[in-house]
Amino acid sequence: MTIPFQTIDWSNIEKTEHKGETGTSFWQTMQFAGLRVRKVKYSEGYLADHWCQKGHIVHCLEGEFISELENGERFHLSKGMTYIVSDDLSSHRSIATKGVTLLIIDGDFLKIDEV
Repeated sequence: MTIPFQTIDWSNIEKTEHKGETGTSFWQTMQFAGLRVRKVKYSEGYLADHWCQKGHIVHCLEGEFISELENGERFHLSKGMTYIVSDDLSSHRSIATKGVTLLIIDGDFLKIDEV
């Protein structure tokens, strides 16, 4: 994958709406070969509508949220905190009681190496 130097002015990136079990998320997405970069806002009262198996690097830009694992573990992340997980290593979902803005990066580099 080759990505030439570029800047992203998020104010020029289209927002797409995605309903949660409750609340709504708004995604602004930059897609490259094998790499996706998103600025995501979860509304107040947001609960994801699925358990995600995808790997991510998730950085909290504003607000706070809970990353809940299917086994019941919960991780509270606030502004400046990040979590990282590879594909297929957890079932997780996001909960945002007060709303939150995240930078989410995922792609082929998070796939588990097969031996």
